[in-house]
Amino acid sequence: MPQELAAHDAVSAPALGDEVRRARADGELVVQPRMGLADPGRMAAGLRAVLDARARTVGTITLDSFTRLGDHRSAAVALAGGLPLNGYPLVSHPAETTRRVASTVSDAMPVQVRHGSPRPASIFRSIVEAGLSATEGGPVSYCLPYGRTPLAESVAQWTDASRQLAENCRARGVPAHLETFGGCLMGQLCPPSLLLAVTLLESLFFVECGVESVSLSYAQQTHPVQDIEALVALRALAEELLPAHVDWHIVVYTYMGVFPRSREGAKRLLDLSVDVAVRAGAERLIVKTAVEAFRIQTVAENVEGLEGAAARAKACAAASSLPGPDRVDYEDVLREASRLVDAVRALADDVGTALIRAFADGILDVPYCIHPDNRGLTQGAIDAEGRLRWARLGRVPLAGLVRPADHGRVRAAEFLGMLNYVAERSDRALTGGRAASSLR
Repeated sequence: MPQELAAHDAVSAPALGDEVRRARADGELVVQPRMGLADPGRMAAGLRAVLDARARTVGTITLDSFTRLGDHRSAAVALAGGLPLNGYPLVSHPAETTRRVASTVSDAMPVQVRHGSPRPASIFRSIVEAGLSATEGGPVSYCLPYGRTPLAESVAQWTDASRQLAENCRARGVPAHLETFGGCLMGQLCPPSLLLAVTLLESLFFVECGVESVSLSYAQQTHPVQDIEALVALRALAEELLPAHVDWHIVVYTYMGVFPRSREGAKRLLDLSVDVAVRAGAERLIVKTAVEAFRIQTVAENVEGLEGAAARAKACAAASSLPGPDRVDYEDVLREASRLVDAVRALADDVGTALIRAFADGILDVPYCIHPDNRGLTQGAIDAEGRLRWARLGRVPLAGLVRPADHGRVRAAEFLGMLNYVAERSDRALTGGRAASSLR
């Protein structure tokens, strides 16, 4: 059981949910980078650059992999020795240091901590001690794709940490905000109905833990119209199932799989993610950059990506031919996701226990996920239209709603082809089938 978190004065930045609600009233899409720098001075400068971007932004402090894994000693040793880290070591820095970092954008921009940990207790404690209130993840989405932590242990840790985060933020008069990562899972090749079910269930889990401000994620997949259908269905599910007192919004992630290797292809995919978010009515977008296939982006490249996304969002009405919510048929994915959510909630009175039982029974089963607590009986596949479909259902209770793709088990060569499908399509789309120029 984690120790009780100590309450501290909050950093005076606006609450994430409040800022998104204001942007929605102004008709603006909120854009956010993935950015984490180990040095506090550089991290503060990065947040200021995001604030100064020509866009409606949320700041990000992304943590390093040692901290994500709970190896705080290695993070501290790296800091002391001046060794490189791939993010900000929140737990290893003094709380006052992080408070000063976040205060560089005080009163102007929300700051969210992004981490990737199945055991978030120490991270959430440090968030509170630094006066912050917004983070993300989930007991399923930050467990099954990321390692071998038992799902039951992740659920227990997330339950305690989420409750304490909610209680301590409430005591400071600031709403805790938790963004579920459930709409991303493996990043690719998960049928949309599974993504919707997990992101909705994780948001209900957070609400049961006392969190009153949540965001529901969905990662861009292989077909833009299918993505819009999924996002419209997600909003319908959230409106039906989330309690009236909960503040919520939808966040879209730019494609999380193999990225195009050309600048032209990357730009096309980035623009497409903006179009999907705007057309579907999502409120926030996690933005990537054109160098995604090769290296971690610089602060300047992050700002360029944010400004490009904001400009595209403003021009979307004229620049995009994608349909809006009233022109897509989302009933099939809504029925599939609803059946999954209902089947899981019927397993227990609380969502955490229900999630554990659902994976043990194979009611929820993530394609191509090798975690020991995942049955591994399902598969996803890309059809001739580029849509992501169920190829094998395993024990997932969608019989009668879904007809799995009729090509047998997905083989290794086909699997590799699907992993590269979006990147290759994007690289070739602007060149008449010829490979576009490489970034390198």
